[in-house]
Amino acid sequence: MRLISWNVNGIRAAVKTGFLDWLEHEQPDICCIQETKAHTDQLGPEILEDHGYKAYWHSGERRGYSGVATFCRQEPLFVQEGLGIEKYDQEGRVLITEHEGFLLYNIYFPNGQKDSDWLQYKLDFYDDLLPIINEQMESGNNVVVTGDWNTAHHPIDLARPRENIKTSGFMPIEREKLDVYQSHGWLDTFRHFHDEGDRYSWWTYRFGARARNVGWRIDYFWVNEGFVDQLEDADIHDDVMGSDHCPVSLTLIDDSL
Repeated sequence: MRLISWNVNGIRAAVKTGFLDWLEHEQPDICCIQETKAHTDQLGPEILEDHGYKAYWHSGERRGYSGVATFCRQEPLFVQEGLGIEKYDQEGRVLITEHEGFLLYNIYFPNGQKDSDWLQYKLDFYDDLLPIINEQMESGNNVVVTGDWNTAHHPIDLARPRENIKTSGFMPIEREKLDVYQSHGWLDTFRHFHDEGDRYSWWTYRFGARARNVGWRIDYFWVNEGFVDQLEDADIHDDVMGSDHCPVSLTLIDDSL
């Protein structure tokens, strides 16, 4: 089973630049997208239904901002919009789907770069999500948490760590949140399979950053450690254009599900 996650930075623009052709070519079992920046009444049938997937959307109250969607080949056993926490759910940041063998959280984590209030909002989100997924893990469920986490965990995960130590997305106080996730038994699947540097999933549109590969790895698939023996591969697809992010993937061993 192949799962893909991609911050498309606006699904309407992505459709115009070939998202549906890419989806048809890749044929993932599940595709999670973030920053849809659209309500379903702003979208046409080509993205809502004419692609062979069951599509689920969670849009924020504010139009043209945030939003996530999950495309599934097989209908999920259960779908939930949001975490049940109003200050996050009103922004359309989370979709939860249940599949045979695991729960999937598709998340657009907050960006803390605007100001100190947004940074605190981001830190609160990390704190409030952790007990929710811990409870699922402790109940015996396998859990996959994917999306744009908006934090590079280690110096290897961005091209210019020294210059960005005070930039939201690589501040110690943010990276420590991911340390806490690890301490609770959560695992970054890409690093489980890859220890090399210069592998990134986001590049600023400025300064020709992508052409020079001056990027950040901030898009992840994390799983509970008990699910590790059911992982086959994880990767980053930096050859795919159409957004300032590129897709990331997780492949599960089909026999295990």
